[in-house]
Amino acid sequence: MALVASVRVPARVLLRAGARLPGAALGRTERAAGGGDGARRFGSQRVLVEPDAGAGVAVMKFKNPPVNSLSLEFLTELVISLEKLENDKSFRGVILTSDRPGVFSAGLDLTEMCGRSPAHYAGYWKAVQELWLRLYQSNLVLVSAINGKGTVGEALRCAQTGWVLRGAVGTCSDHRGACPAGGCLVALTCDYRILADNPRYCIGLNETQLGIIAPFWLKDTLENTIGHRAAERALQLGLLFPPAEALQVGIVDQVVPEEQVQSTALSAIAQWMAIPDHARQLTKAMMRKATASRLVTQRDADVQNFVSFISKDSIQKSLQMYLERLKEEKG
Repeated sequence: MALVASVRVPARVLLRAGARLPGAALGRTERAAGGGDGARRFGSQRVLVEPDAGAGVAVMKFKNPPVNSLSLEFLTELVISLEKLENDKSFRGVILTSDRPGVFSAGLDLTEMCGRSPAHYAGYWKAVQELWLRLYQSNLVLVSAINGKGTVGEALRCAQTGWVLRGAVGTCSDHRGACPAGGCLVALTCDYRILADNPRYCIGLNETQLGIIAPFWLKDTLENTIGHRAAERALQLGLLFPPAEALQVGIVDQVVPEEQVQSTALSAIAQWMAIPDHARQLTKAMMRKATASRLVTQRDADVQNFVSFISKDSIQKSLQMYLERLKEEKG
């Protein structure tokens, strides 16, 4: 009866026919430090999974430099890694976190949405949809440990070269965004969210600041999380919330010192895993079915709407100007 079964398809269909992920080496395994039956990790070019089968938990680390932007390849590798864990009955929970300095994920890769063909835009948006559906409907307990691995100085250097979305910088003044836009999309699908207490980190959906809008299914996810009025204000203004405000509005469940993010995530996932799986999974499916079904029944129309919108000359011009400005600042 799990809702996820109704839309599950092999993750590799996200790849274009005949396409390959350069250097991905999907399914590669190696023994992590410390050995033991549960210490065999696996991964790809952009995702590292460190499993502890004995505890039933895996840590999935994002490592798509420089700021874990959601490229087509990264989206595909995330889905494949999640599928592998879901097919292994020894795992009941996954912690999603970053292996990159200063950022959880900077969001959608704008180069995938600028200067490409309509067919490419359609394929990219289908991959975004698929990631959201897989995460949102997963039977696993998902906890996001929203960190900024590395020093604040490293985070600042990333931001100053223009890699972090300028919407994050502009909205939060001196704050450098840890989890804007598509990064927030990933976090919102999780059952529990923990944010590092760093004044330079923020989280939210800042699409309007770039002249684009959040899809209806992401709007629904935010509304389910923080309520209609707070979501309306946040979406229209493209707000990014620093830790204290994020906790107050309810977009995250806990704010802890950065060095305690991982240990707190392990404690939180243990609490969720203490509940019998069948009861928790059926309750999760019941709570999320209506939101997920809206996208499942409108996927093609949603793709068409995205392609039509992103292909507009005005939108393409705006994105191109933005990307050129980033290149100039990086240079």
